[in-house]
Amino acid sequence: MKSYSVILLILLSLLTFSCSDTLTDIGKNTLASSDSIIVKGDTFHISSSTIFVKSITSQPDSFLLGTFYDTKFGTIRAEILAQLNCPVGFKFPANAVADSAKISLSYYSCFGDTLSPIDVNIYEMNKATFSYSKTYPSDTLPSYFSDRSIKLGERIFKAGKNSSTRKTINFKMDDTFIKRFSDDSYYSSTAAFTNFFKGLYITANFGASTLLNIGRQQLNLLYYYHYPAYKLKDINGNDSTVMVSDYLAFPASKEVRQVNCIQHPDRASVVLPNDQLNYLSSPANLQTQVSLRLNDIKTKLNTGVNGKRLTINSALLRVDVTDTEQDTILHPVVKYLLLAKQTAIERIFNNNELPTDTCSVLALYTSALKSGSTTEYEHYYTFSVAKLIANELKNSTAGSIIPTLNLRLIPVAVGTTSNSSGSASISSIKQQYLMGAVTIKSAQNTNSPMRLNIVYSGF
Repeated sequence: MKSYSVILLILLSLLTFSCSDTLTDIGKNTLASSDSIIVKGDTFHISSSTIFVKSITSQPDSFLLGTFYDTKFGTIRAEILAQLNCPVGFKFPANAVADSAKISLSYYSCFGDTLSPIDVNIYEMNKATFSYSKTYPSDTLPSYFSDRSIKLGERIFKAGKNSSTRKTINFKMDDTFIKRFSDDSYYSSTAAFTNFFKGLYITANFGASTLLNIGRQQLNLLYYYHYPAYKLKDINGNDSTVMVSDYLAFPASKEVRQVNCIQHPDRASVVLPNDQLNYLSSPANLQTQVSLRLNDIKTKLNTGVNGKRLTINSALLRVDVTDTEQDTILHPVVKYLLLAKQTAIERIFNNNELPTDTCSVLALYTSALKSGSTTEYEHYYTFSVAKLIANELKNSTAGSIIPTLNLRLIPVAVGTTSNSSGSASISSIKQQYLMGAVTIKSAQNTNSPMRLNIVYSGF
């Protein structure tokens, strides 16, 4: 019995020794070299440049108001043109008497010097009003809508420190204005009301150091009145009339149009050209154009390796951030960037399109420890552009040279919604209307150029 056990042990040892090849070795011995899978990586050169933005589509959820000067990105001047909505179909109770009216604007935050005085003036839009079916650019001229001949109010105040407490500034309307709004025949429809009262033109004076961030829902006209509601008998049996006080709200709601008019009067002389860096600044100031030489990628894929045609597995565009401390102090760093085909930008934002990966790609500002460091961080955006490139190559004409693909890096505001399970999904993408900026390393940067890394495979 012992002899059989010894023989069995020897046979097992021989079998183990004969099977010592690794899984990789087995693959190599099984497949011919022509059948092996090839996985390769490559870095493709691109180009980038900073461009001045003429305007963006004005669809703000909040409004900037005031003037702010920055030594790096220039002056921004922000004004507001706003239609107000009425309580459609409202009729005043019998014998109603007007008491007062005020325009109320509220804000939670501001940019710049919170202790510097700001002079806010409100005028009536007396020349023209907006069409709801049209979109309006941020460089819309207020002078087309108001000649400043009807001044509704003025207040001089200091913005105060940012806090969670809402600050409200009220502008009391005069008797002439109050009397106009006592005629409820103009409240039959939104169109009838905006024809009667075209809207508000709000502007600010004094210096160049403060911008208010006014919420859309915090811009209202409030109209107060009282009326006799019913009669009661007093203790002596005499009739006593009960008076009720109430008010109407005319908000700057989504049912009507508002435009945040943005100007950058001196940026051409303030923003200095730099081949090592590119700049992004919002609203409607600076963006970065990125150009991809698609023909180089097509040639590489068609040439292949060892006779194998290649397919893109992943394509990542890495954008490194610099000067984060300075940008954070003067402007909040841009949280989201959209990389979009230059030819599709107007359509994307006018139609409220979401990122598709074949036309536009979204990236989040990221901070992470550098590899091998416990204290030093790197800051960047990463765009996955494999589907975008593959789609462009697919739609190109066979045998022809593919033109350079021009893309635009755009600061955007992202809206999200949560489902029943608590997970969030993107519901809207708009060009950013709040202050924001970031300085990035260009494609020509000596130390860390903007680059496109592609991983492809061949079978």
